[in-house]
Formats: sequence, structure tokens, C-alpha cells
Amino acid sequence: MLAYTVRRLFMLIPVLVGMSIITFGIVHMIPGDPAQTIAGEKATPQRVEEIRKELGLDEPLYIQYGSYAKGLLQGDLGKSMTTKRPIGEEIGPFLAATAELVFAAMFIAVFFGVNLGILSSWRQNSWFDYSAMMIALIGVSIPVFWLGLMEQWLFAQTLDWLPSNGRLDPRIQMEPITYFYVIDTILYGDTEVLWDAVKHLILPAVALATVPMAIIARITRSSMLEVMRSDYIRTARAKGLSEFWVVYKHTLKNASIPVLTVIGLQLGTLLGGAVLTETIFSWPGVGRYLYTAIGERDYTVVQSGILIVATIFVIINLIVDLIYAWIDPRIQYGKK
Repeated sequence: MLAYTVRRLFMLIPVLVGMSIITFGIVHMIPGDPAQTIAGEKATPQRVEEIRKELGLDEPLYIQYGSYAKGLLQGDLGKSMTTKRPIGEEIGPFLAATAELVFAAMFIAVFFGVNLGILSSWRQNSWFDYSAMMIALIGVSIPVFWLGLMEQWLFAQTLDWLPSNGRLDPRIQMEPITYFYVIDTILYGDTEVLWDAVKHLILPAVALATVPMAIIARITRSSMLEVMRSDYIRTARAKGLSEFWVVYKHTLKNASIPVLTVIGLQLGTLLGGAVLTETIFSWPGVGRYLYTAIGERDYTVVQSGILIVATIFVIINLIVDLIYAWIDPRIQYGKK
């Protein structure tokens, strides 16, 4: 297991190098001139050229990439072209906001998706099975932006139950500690602010959780049905074990590998794909941060932001692979 882990970590290097090259090339194909964007529409050509030289944009692309790669090797993600701040410091709060939203969404998706899949397979061909799978089909089909707008219209405007944007009420003044607002409010011991942070989290988390919840439910049902046909499940039932114990103890554990794969993939996808949700709910996450950087032609922010998200995605996949062996001892990496 240790050798496999080390080998996979070394495999990250060519993956991330390739990702940085591809991202660098695509970003520089975006129409528009960052220097012109920074200088403004009324800037003189001389001023635009000065900014281009200052940012190194007048150099050939291979030299620009070489300087960027050299900084990465030294742990320097570069500086934002617009704010002039180090990206490593600037992106932290945005990553925390996205992580908080994604983890909340995945908790909802996994809890409801896995249990819907289990109950559907347990009660196969019943009204509950058909209803749950219909809900899953609708969940996969509904566009996230449409669901988010409907949530805002119903729960924020019509019923006035939940806030429609942001992470906290603007009137609340709180000095972040971890930038995970739910955790910070717990650390401060302020239950009123904690409830406000949770209320702001509910609508975007539910909107973001809909698609992965539906996918997890369908995969769980399919995997559970396959395992339920196994001989050892019939043997467990023949021994007189309760149906609940058979389903949740024996069947779920052996059916969890494909479910875990989907959960890992969906978690990585949500980390990089929460742009629409963050935009609709004015959630200050990394997706919105990159969206703004693209609009401002801030090449450095876009390159480093995508590279960070890609790194997290690959690490999540590695963790999922390692969990396989923990769940199923028959899986032994590095052995034939």
C-alpha cells in the first residue's frame, strides 16, 4: 500500500505539468488584452505597452511559461495582475467558501442518495422504488441554475424562510478564523450567527447536491441489486438474520465500491464545477473568483486557480483508491 501510494504521488507530477501547460495555452487563447483591461478603455497606447512590459506579456509564450513554472517549483503561484496580491494568500478564503459549500452539498447528496438507493433495492418494483427512481431521473435532468432560481423565488422571496445570497447577514461582523463560517461560529460559540451561516448555506447546498444525489441513488440501487443476488446474501438470510442487518451490514459494504467511486468523482467535479451555483447565490467561492478573473483577463489567477482545483481532484481520486483496500481487503495494490 505504501509503495502504491508513493507511486501514485509521483504520477501527480506529469499530470500536473501537463495540466499547467494545457491551462497556460488555453488561457492565453482567451480574446482580449489583460494590459488593456487593467489600464482601462481610455488609456493611451504607451500606458498599455508599459503595463504589458511590467507583467511580462511582451515576452514569447515559452518564456512566460518558463517564468510561471519556475515560480510553481518554488511554491509561488504568482501575483494577481489586477490586485497585485499573491494568489496563495488571496485564494485561501475563496477555496474555504467553496469547500464548505461542496462538503455540505455532498453530505446531503450522500445521505439521501445512498439511503434512497438502498431502500429502492430493498423494495424493488414497489411504489417507493418507482418514485425514488423518478425523483433521481428528475434530479439529473433539472439544470442547476434553474433549480437555484426556483429556490430563491419560493423560499427566499415568496415564503421568506431562507436568505437568497451571501454567506452571512451583512450586518453581522465576524473576524474569520478558518474561513469555514460554520466552524468559525462554533469556535466563537455564537449560536445565533451559526444559525445564520447555516441558513445561508441551505439553498446553494441543496441546489448543488441535486445532480450528485440522483447519480448516487441510481448507482447505489444498481450495485445493491447485483450484490443481493449473491450466494452469501442468500446464506445470510437462510441463517435467520434480520433483513435490516442483511441489507445494511452485508450487502451495503460489498456494494460500496462503485458507490464510493461515484462519490469521489462527484466531489472532485463539484469542487471545480460550482461556478453557476456560486454565481446565482452570490457565494464568494473559487468558482466565482475564477469567473471574475476570466472576465478581467487575469491569466495568472486563472492558471493557478485551475491548477489548484486539478490537484485537489487528483488527490481525492487517490484517497478514494486507498479507501477501496480498507473497505475490501481482497483488493491488494502492487500485487498480481
